[in-house]
Amino acid sequence: MDATSAAAQVIISLIPIVGIVMGSVVIFFYLLWNHRMRTLLIKAGHYSKPDFNLLSFSLLSGLLLTCVGIALTVLLSIMEGASYGLLGGIIPLSMGIGLLTHYVIKRSERRD
Repeated sequence: MDATSAAAQVIISLIPIVGIVMGSVVIFFYLLWNHRMRTLLIKAGHYSKPDFNLLSFSLLSGLLLTCVGIALTVLLSIMEGASYGLLGGIIPLSMGIGLLTHYVIKRSERRD
């Protein structure tokens, strides 16, 4: 005999759906209000383009992803050996190495 009722199972299955819908509504209104704020700033002549340093972003995220990737690769290779689960560490490791390579290439181009 099943200890949970059908109503309880329905309610439990609705909780993640409601959470996703509410999160989507919050994100939608954030994007909408941010867009309206920018258009009003542009019309008023007070808008300045935000400064984004791609080299610093590449270095920081590359270092973080490489460190996380190394830790996950070592841990998963010890726990599971060579299996598909090892991709959970190899993917961030390769992304981090790619971002660090981008940083090195762009930095050397900037010096020329």
